[in-house]
Amino acid sequence: MGFTLNSHLMRNGTPQLSSLKRTLAMLEAIIADGGQSSVSALARQISMPIATAHRQVATLVNEGYLTASGGGRHVAGSRLLGLLHQLDEKQVVANVAAPVLHELASKVHSVVQLGTFENDMVTYRIKTGRGASDLFTRIDMQLEAYCSGIGKVLLAHQPEAEREAYLANGPFVALTENTITDPAKLREELACVADRGFALDDGETSPDLRCMAVPLRNGDGSVLAAISVTQATGSTRRISDEDLRPMLLKAAGRIEQDAFG
Repeated sequence: MGFTLNSHLMRNGTPQLSSLKRTLAMLEAIIADGGQSSVSALARQISMPIATAHRQVATLVNEGYLTASGGGRHVAGSRLLGLLHQLDEKQVVANVAAPVLHELASKVHSVVQLGTFENDMVTYRIKTGRGASDLFTRIDMQLEAYCSGIGKVLLAHQPEAEREAYLANGPFVALTENTITDPAKLREELACVADRGFALDDGETSPDLRCMAVPLRNGDGSVLAAISVTQATGSTRRISDEDLRPMLLKAAGRIEQDAFG
């Protein structure tokens, strides 16, 4: 009997807690409402028994996730706000992106990364896939933006004044004979990146590596991060740019949908 039950759970996934789902639905309704409606009114809106809703809210208040604002209304409590302050939009996107990028890495048999732009540098937030331990980047590491695929995507979508301020720091250090070091040439390259929707690092950070990167956009269309696939130029399994680009764009679309709806 135990074997049958375990097999059933493995086929159909871990059971969900209906009571927890109802509590989360109530919490979401209160946060979205912004303290305008009473618990009873919100319960009716989401088709929940009023008595059940009041018990859920009382528990959430007791645990600090909600606080009463008068008139039967509630707003986010100190504990919930504290959790939110520990998150930033870029890290939320990275969390959402992780399973999608792990799946992409298994398909391309190469290193897949996600990076964001802070203080004129690329911060690497995800690194996964075959050869990840051999590549010089690491999670939370910051590297110069001008020579990498991810960095070019992020620079290309900076506001013009900020991008020009970055370019004013050139000429840049050559990491290989392919590195673009001249600010004027880099400006042209970034304009091409913005126009075509992807960036390439063709042996610019390491002579034996080729990287393609595409942007991740948030709800208002601005670029929040970029994802990339890095391949060894001499690999017999290397995927062509023509085939790799739609795979990256599809992964980016899934992440954007999951993160921003």
